[in-house]
Amino acid sequence: MTDLTEPATGNGPPAGCPAHGGAMRLGGLEFQQSPSELYRAMRREYGPVAPILLDGDIPAWLVLGYAEVSYVTSHDDLFARDSRRWNQWPSIPADWPLMPFVGYQPSVLFTEGAEHQRRAGVITQALEGVDQFELAHWSSRIAHQLIDAFAGSGRAELMGSYAHALPMRAAVQMCGMPAGGDDTEELVRDLRITLDAHEGDDPVAAYVRVQERIQQLVKDKRSAPGPDVTSRMLVHSAQLSDEEIVQDLISIIAAAQQPTANWICNTLRLLLTDDRFALNVSGGRLSVGQALNEVLWLDTPTQNFIGRWAVRDTQLGGRQIRAGDCVVLGLAAANTDPQIWPEGHIGAENSAHLSFSNGEHRCPYPAPLLADVIARTAVETLLERLPDVVLGVEPEELTWRPSIWMRGLTALPVRFTPVVR
Repeated sequence: MTDLTEPATGNGPPAGCPAHGGAMRLGGLEFQQSPSELYRAMRREYGPVAPILLDGDIPAWLVLGYAEVSYVTSHDDLFARDSRRWNQWPSIPADWPLMPFVGYQPSVLFTEGAEHQRRAGVITQALEGVDQFELAHWSSRIAHQLIDAFAGSGRAELMGSYAHALPMRAAVQMCGMPAGGDDTEELVRDLRITLDAHEGDDPVAAYVRVQERIQQLVKDKRSAPGPDVTSRMLVHSAQLSDEEIVQDLISIIAAAQQPTANWICNTLRLLLTDDRFALNVSGGRLSVGQALNEVLWLDTPTQNFIGRWAVRDTQLGGRQIRAGDCVVLGLAAANTDPQIWPEGHIGAENSAHLSFSNGEHRCPYPAPLLADVIARTAVETLLERLPDVVLGVEPEELTWRPSIWMRGLTALPVRFTPVVR
């Protein structure tokens, strides 16, 4: 194991810099095929905090331990969200692929202290105005519309035609955007690019287009408000600027779409491949809710989250963290930390996972509840409409997207008895 506290020598990286020998490049086939095994190997090699290299060999730290992730997320005085603290900015090119994640924006994601409480308070109250029964009704209607499009064929690819589309349509409806229009579909595509760029994609350009579409939405709601999240944010007593609302809406929609889509698809995969569920869901002995919760523990949609930035020199998991270092939250690794599951059995019946993060900057209440409504409705409606649905390929033929951030399938092909409604 590399000693990351040894003094710097010559012209090499400074003491404590994760690039100082032994750091692991975050990426590659390991993350696509078996990230859980990779996290176990990293934990054995480095302990609960590992030195890593991001795109372009930019050094950072990956926090693998449950206790350590909980500590980071509950100590904003030591690990803050304002990325302008980063000591690596001189090495970051303008077109760096992770710029949409770390480039400072006037968004709730990067605010701190009283300003974060003000911004998060607006989001919380705007989301609290969403009627969960009405959301379930919207989600069910959207689900039926999507299923109608492929139910008669007897075959479908659920990631693209169902799991990806449903939460986006529900999210934009919550925010007051018209569902099903060309602008909405382009927004879906660009959000996917910013969160999980494929070869040939330009995530920076996609993010600019996302901003432009949300700016137009805010402008429209200024002149014609309605019973939606955007309008409630506009009339809130905190009096956020249009720019602040645009940025915070992007955060809301992005969080509602990509992670929820992967949550839906990962749960469907579990139901279709695990005999505990495949044999028992229809009999009521194991519930869809249990499957949804197990996925949050074992295949959480957001594997890793970038990040936090050290406010000052400190120790974490036996590592010397320097002021301005970037700390990546290893949510998936933390959820399977053997320190909390010493016998190797994940107690999926409880909900103490870190899939929605933790602390002041966790997913704001009631966002996790709304995501659960969307995901649960999506899964239950599909099983109700297509009760004999089965996987269209062998389980080992399913492939995961090569993202170190999101955990999701490239496709989920299924077959079923054709249904004409």
